[in-house]
This record gives sequence, C-alpha cells and structure tokens, in this order.
Amino acid sequence: MKNFAAQLLLVIIYFLINSRNGIEASTHDNNIDHIKYRIPEEQPYRTSYHFQPPQNWMNDPNAPMYYKGVYHLFYQHNPYAATFGDIIIWAHSVSYDLINWIHLNNALEPSDSFDINSCWSGSATILPGEKPAILYTGIDQNKHQVQNLAIPKNISDPFLREWQKHPQNPVMTPPSGVEENNFRDPSTAWHGKDGKWRVIIGAQNGDEGKTILYQSEDFVNWTVNPNPFFATDNTGVCECPDFFPVYINSTNGVDTSVENSSVRHVLKISYLTKQHDYYFVGRYVSGQEKFNPDVTFTGTSKDLRYDYGKFYASKSFFDYAKNRRILWGWVNESDTTQDDIEKGWAGLQTIPRQVWLDKSGKRLIQWPIEEVENLRNKQISITGKKLEGGSTLEISGITASQVDVEVLFDLPELENGEWLEDPSEVDPQLLCSKQYESRSGKIGPFGLLALASKDLTEQTAVFFQIYRTSNRYLCLMCSDQSRSSLRQDLDKTTYGTIFDIDSNLKTISLRTLIDKSIIESFGDGGKACITSRVYPLLAIEKDAHLYVFNNGSQSVVISQLDAWSMKQAEIGHEGNINCA
Repeated sequence: MKNFAAQLLLVIIYFLINSRNGIEASTHDNNIDHIKYRIPEEQPYRTSYHFQPPQNWMNDPNAPMYYKGVYHLFYQHNPYAATFGDIIIWAHSVSYDLINWIHLNNALEPSDSFDINSCWSGSATILPGEKPAILYTGIDQNKHQVQNLAIPKNISDPFLREWQKHPQNPVMTPPSGVEENNFRDPSTAWHGKDGKWRVIIGAQNGDEGKTILYQSEDFVNWTVNPNPFFATDNTGVCECPDFFPVYINSTNGVDTSVENSSVRHVLKISYLTKQHDYYFVGRYVSGQEKFNPDVTFTGTSKDLRYDYGKFYASKSFFDYAKNRRILWGWVNESDTTQDDIEKGWAGLQTIPRQVWLDKSGKRLIQWPIEEVENLRNKQISITGKKLEGGSTLEISGITASQVDVEVLFDLPELENGEWLEDPSEVDPQLLCSKQYESRSGKIGPFGLLALASKDLTEQTAVFFQIYRTSNRYLCLMCSDQSRSSLRQDLDKTTYGTIFDIDSNLKTISLRTLIDKSIIESFGDGGKACITSRVYPLLAIEKDAHLYVFNNGSQSVVISQLDAWSMKQAEIGHEGNINCA
C-alpha cells in the first residue's frame, strides 16, 4: 500500500486512456466506475496464467463459445468491489487460444425492469446461420428471477462487442411450483429432432431442487414442460445446470444438439448448499423429455464431482474449431473478505479443461487444454529415480511458484496395498485429513509437495495412497492444505477422493498446475481432479519450492518426471495486447 496518491493517479490516467477502447458494450450506461478500486503493488497471490479480471469480484463463467475464430468468455462481475454486491453484470473477454485474453467493455448491465437489479448467469447458443444468442437470468424490479434473451448488434464483429436485449423480455418467468427467487441459470439450448429448441433452468421448491425444461420453436416464445427434467430431494436449489452429449468411443467433443446411439448424456448440477459441482452420466429420453441417470444422487462421497476441491458454477461448450468439449470452473478465495478487499480482487477461473467419457462409460476424464503447454518454458526432467520410504527429493531449477509438472510413478505390487474392510463406509476427505497424516501406509502416501518453504514448514501435499479390498484395488487422492500457510485465518480444508484402479496397473500419473495461489491436480490421467487455493507466507515467488516425496513403507520409482516453469499469459485490455 505504498505511495497511495501516486499509484491512484497512475490508475486514473490509465483508465482515462483506455476506458473508451473498443465499442461501448452495454445497452445501457449504468455509470459503472472501474477506477474506484485498485490493485496493490505487491501481489504474491495474483496468478500469472489463470484467467482473472483486471480487478474486483468475479464468480460464474457465463456463455463460453467459439465464434468466427474467437473464443468468448463472459463472467459474473461486481465492477464496484472485490466482494459479491447488489449489482452484478456480465463482463466480457476474448481470446484466440483460451490462454491469452483481451478484456472488452461489459456485455450486459442492468438497464430495464426485467434485469434492473442484476444480470445473473446464463449460456450461449449458436442458432442456425451462425447467430449467437444469450439466455440469462435477470433480477427484475420485484427482485424475482426471470429469463431474458440478448443477441449481438453486429454478427459480423467476431468480438461481439455490443449486445441488445430482446423487446419481449422476460421470455420466461417462474412457473407454478418454483420459487420466484430460485429460478435461474439457463443452460445452453439444444435442438430436438422435432425442430424445437430445449433449455433447462435451475430451480427450487421447498427442499426439492430441480431443473425445469422449456421448449420453443423460435427461441423467443417458450413453453414450460409440466414435469421436472431432473429433481433431487433435500438439496435446495439446483444452480448452473449443464446438459450435453459425450461420445461413447471417442475423446472428441460433440455438439450439444447431437442425439443418437453413439452418445450418452451428462447432466451437471451445482448444488448451492454443498458448493460443489456434481455430474450424472445417463440416458436422455427425448420423447418423454426426461433424463435417466445411471445412479441416483446420495449426497455422500459416492457421488461423482468434476473436482473434489474448490470448483463451482462450471460451464462447458463445444469447440467447433477443434472438435472438443471445453469446461470452465469458478474457483473462489480461501482467505478472508478483508483480504479480498485489500487485494482488490477475488475469484479465478480454472485452466480450461477438455472433457470426454472414459472407457468404462461411467465417468468423465478431464485434462488441461493443450494450449496451456505453449506457456511452458525452462524444463527439468528426472527418469528412473527410486524413492525409498520416508524420502523427499527437491525438483530444482524451475520456478516452483509458477510451474506445470507431470510425474509418472512405477508402483510396487498392488497386493501390498493397505487393507480397507468396507470402502463404502469410507469418507475420502476424512481419510486424507490431518489426523491421518502421520500414519504411513505401505504404498503411499507419495506425490508432490507444492508451494513449499525450504524447511517444509509450509507445504501443500498432493498425493496418492493405494488400498485393496476383497475384490478390487483403490487409489486415494488427496490435497492436504493443513500446512499450506503459517497464516491461521484461512480455509485449510483437506480434499480427497477415492477411485477404482486396474488390478494390472503398473504406473499411475499425477499432473499439477501451480500458479501462485492455485494448485490444480489431475490424477491417473484426469480420472480425478482436485483444485486448492493456498496463501503461503514463506513459499512465495523465488522462495517457493517443489518436492516429490514418498512416505509409504515401500519404495516407489519416478519413471518419468517433467517440470516446466510457466511463462505469464498475456491478459490485458483491447488495444494494449496482441494475443493472435
């Protein structure tokens, strides 16, 4: 907080120069002042290659899409402060590679009776003739939640800088059996075989959470289906629903409207009461307008989640350019509100992930998009290194606070894994928690110590441990934040999940993206993902270290380890950046 007056003057000059770059992106001038808050000079926790707005609050990713050679990301944003506020707008950024970004002017701001109290989350659909359309939730003059339509003013502009709101807004209002303040977040629409568009909206009625299906022939006049598309008891509101097909026998993505025997369908729900994104693989019965999941929601660790750490309100889209489905997720902060205010910002987006159905057909695989590898810089490799039980090895020669690391471990015989009597009764998060950290197993725990201080007083351990039961083998994956910082005023929840592994498995992989205050980890080729936010006092910048370790009683071998220092992504305002 040095030289306040001088820094504030520089910020004012910067925004006076750049605030009118591009075309005004709102249909209504709400006098939103971007000069009110500033970013302090010293920012050890502000990331280098994850997406963040220039300042202030960000939450849900909205309406990601690929259009005329350009990727678009809209997002929920409070332009006034680094906290969630009374007025939320749609900010807008564009990219040619999903890694380097150009910030544009805001796309949607409160302006009319149907959204005067905020423009909340929604999705984009590409209509015939390559015409984008956005459905979004407005908080109306009565503070009820309604669904609105916006379309570009100029579809020949690949940046889609200006959006206009449809004169018939709102196009959907809360139907019978849905609470007026819990009716939000329209999904990407899909085109049925009967020529009608379909979209689902998140909703609640009492303790029942549900998604409501609407149909339309013209994308303006919508009719509600009387039966819920999907419902769960005692869960509260279903936020940010996402519904899309996945190929059964391909890692390629597929357009949202595809429906045939070559695909299954995925329904994702963000449960507000749990602050996690759950997904279900199943069968879409279009004639009956319902989704039949393979398994029911239990509210326990048995349920499938995109990510077992911090990850919420995610949104996917089909990338026509590379025939893949891309997933974004919002990652909130783990420090205090006062910290956010002093930092001048809050909220990240994960590195975009490609998603596909695994060979079993029962769960999804997630993997960082290939474009992030263009940021890889200096490389360190280790091959065939044996790690005895209780050993730690530093990965030196890279920037440990800003690194992409992939490690493949050779495993001893799985029969030596620790015994679990009844896995169905095990809570993986508890198994990963601090009370177990001193208990060494046979095969593991082994993995990485990320954002660690030299003396290891600060460290975030991302690791595996192998278990066996009467008829199968299991891998526990954990991200232990209990020693992530000497600070005491933080959320240091330890995250974990457990998954089946092949009895013939001889190796297991771990990939971790580390970026100042975020750690994204992908276990066993993307079968399980855990994202953590950590704020070390010692392990920052050049004082951060990265280690590989084995605390199990049996040795494991580093078959191959590659670590790359990561360059900073280019993220800036139009006119000040070239990310082509």
